[in-house]
Order: sequence, then structure tokens, then C-alpha cells
Amino acid sequence: MPTLLALDTATEACSVALLHEGRTHSHYEVIPRLHAQKLLPMVQRLMAEAGIGLSAVDAIGYGRGPGAFTGVRIAIGVVQGLAFALDRPVLGVSNLAALAQGAWRQHGWAQVAAAIDARMDEVYWGCYVEQGGEMRLCGREAVLPPQAVSLPADNPNNWNGVGTGWGYADRLAVRLNRFDAQALPHAQDVLTLAGFAWARGEAVSADQAQPVYLRDQVATPKGGAGA
Repeated sequence: MPTLLALDTATEACSVALLHEGRTHSHYEVIPRLHAQKLLPMVQRLMAEAGIGLSAVDAIGYGRGPGAFTGVRIAIGVVQGLAFALDRPVLGVSNLAALAQGAWRQHGWAQVAAAIDARMDEVYWGCYVEQGGEMRLCGREAVLPPQAVSLPADNPNNWNGVGTGWGYADRLAVRLNRFDAQALPHAQDVLTLAGFAWARGEAVSADQAQPVYLRDQVATPKGGAGA
């Protein structure tokens, strides 16, 4: 079994998690604007508690976004620094997927509409279904006005919601069984998803660690359409 480290700073939460010898260790704090100062000490404390050095890590997972631009960049900067120094590969994980994975872990919700407040009157949005313990994306992730979101047309029933985007619940254009608008991504769930990705051989070199902001992805086709 691999030894995997995971980091996440894409939202107000700062968290780290480690899988070693089949056991998971993690630290999680909600510390807005302190991620840059706290992340590496959290990693060091985690490794010390597990009784291993960073050289024992086989790969590093990270929350790649969407989320706060500064937070996503902090995680990628730290991950690249560690991965280059250790000569280890990396595994990028969607923060929306991590939210959905957390809902499966904590509540057993197998169909989850994950939403993160994107500011500017928009939400980051993605719908996930559990398959073999992994929350898998249905359709695509997007950044949208709350009133423009939708559930999969071929599977519109029995969904639950999670994430700060559900603060717009009265405007979101879907109705669910229930939702948790306080939930934030956790590195423990980034770690789980990174484990599935590792098993599929999806690890890449550190220089390929890239943020996913979604706003850039939405803007590109619009520009193309107008050309």
C-alpha cells in the first residue's frame, strides 16, 4: 500500500492528511488568510505524529480547485516545492469532488450536488455519484449563477447538497432531500480520491500540477464563439 500525503487550502479550511501503512492521519483547521503560514508546520506535525519522514511519501495529492484563487495557488506552490525536492509525483483532486467525498464519508450520501461560493454572485458546481466508494463526476464542473445550476437530466432524483454554495439555497434552481451549507473540503477526502487516482496510474510530475479555476474554462469558449 502506498504512502500518500494530501494538502488542501482552497477554501477557508487548511488541512493535511497522510495514508501510511493503511492508516489515515489528518489535521484540519478553519483559518482564513493564514494558510501560507500554517500549511508546512501542519505537514511537519503530521509526519512527526506518524513517525516517518517526507522521504517515505510515494506521491502528494492536493486540492486543485475550484476555490479561492490565492488558496489554490498556495497548495500548488507547496506541493510543487515538496514534490520537486523529493522527486515524487503529484495527484490533483477537484475540491468539488472532495466535498462530495466528504458527504459520502460523513453521511453516506451517494448522490451529491457540490457547490462552493464563487463570489461575484456565482457558485462552483458539480454533481457526483458514488461508485465503489469513490465519488465520480456526472457531466462537468462549472461556475454558474445560482439560478442556472441543474442536476443530471437522466438522474434527477434523490440528491443531497454540500458546500458553501448552498448558502444560495433559496436561489439555486434545484430541490434536494437535504443540504449542508457549512461543509468545507477536507484533505482526508482529497487523500481518498488521490488514492483512487494513484491506483489508476494517474500520478504526474510536479511541473504538471495545475490549478483549476473554472472561470478561465468558461471564458475561453465564450471568446471563441465570438471570434
